[in-house]
Amino acid sequence: MTATGTPTLLGVAAEAALAVPGVAGLQPRLAHCLAAAAAPTRTDTAPHRMPPEAGIRADRAPDGSGWRIEVRCVLAEGHRTLDTAQNVHDRVRTAVTSHLAVHGVAEPVTVTVVVTVTRIAARPGTA
Repeated sequence: MTATGTPTLLGVAAEAALAVPGVAGLQPRLAHCLAAAAAPTRTDTAPHRMPPEAGIRADRAPDGSGWRIEVRCVLAEGHRTLDTAQNVHDRVRTAVTSHLAVHGVAEPVTVTVVVTVTRIAARPGTA
């Protein structure tokens, strides 16, 4: 797949989102959770870890004008939710736009980023 393909954009978006202070992780979408549950039973004892990209969805706009990126975040307790979500939005948009520009996307590209906060993770020991 090319450097501007969906899997690469998922990684770029995930890396940018996880770098934001206050982001504890990315929440996999239901499709990823169901696929993991339906997978054959693993014989090793290592826990199965979902890749961070499972919390990102990237689709091309129907009119071909750009990308729509959805980020599903788990935030850390003690950070302002709105500020953290805005920071995720800005960093993901900048990272994806830069990635597309570096990899020779000639036409103007619109990147729409939607951030959904799925939960707030409590600090360890504060249950």
